[in-house]
Amino acid sequence: MNATEAMLTRRSIRSYLPDPVPDDLLNKVLEAGTYAATGRGAQSPIIIAITNREVRDKLSALNARIMGTESDPFYGAPVVLVVLARKDVPTHVYDGSLVMGNLMLAAHELGLGSCWIHRAKEEFELPEGKELLESLGLDADAYEGIGHCILGYPAGEAPEPKPRKENYVYRIA
Repeated sequence: MNATEAMLTRRSIRSYLPDPVPDDLLNKVLEAGTYAATGRGAQSPIIIAITNREVRDKLSALNARIMGTESDPFYGAPVVLVVLARKDVPTHVYDGSLVMGNLMLAAHELGLGSCWIHRAKEEFELPEGKELLESLGLDADAYEGIGHCILGYPAGEAPEPKPRKENYVYRIA
């Protein structure tokens, strides 16, 4: 699969098998994330790869609380890749967003499902989120949560793409 094919065929997956993602595949996805373009090459984002079920479930519960639900916002995915970026870099949100895109495209190319889950910003503003960052030796106040890239093997077929809207592209020749 080439890059364009990956972009045209990737879909957000919202149902996962409980099977673990092998380290070799996870490492390839993570490496792709580290090669995302960043403003002035600053590499402001970081990726926290969570495969520990207890930590994953705590983060899921925190995200659900922010969303106002008790359901699993990570749709049963066994892996959660949290992307954060340094707040002091003016392009940090854009940088982290490109990392998220690379993670999702790499996952798709490797036969994994993925989905961007929001509320990382809110999670890491709470004491529980800050505690997680500090447990990794990070300055919790220096980073802003950008998103969660959930990963795993899809439990079913990918959804059909929605038709592209009219007037998506305007040309000036």
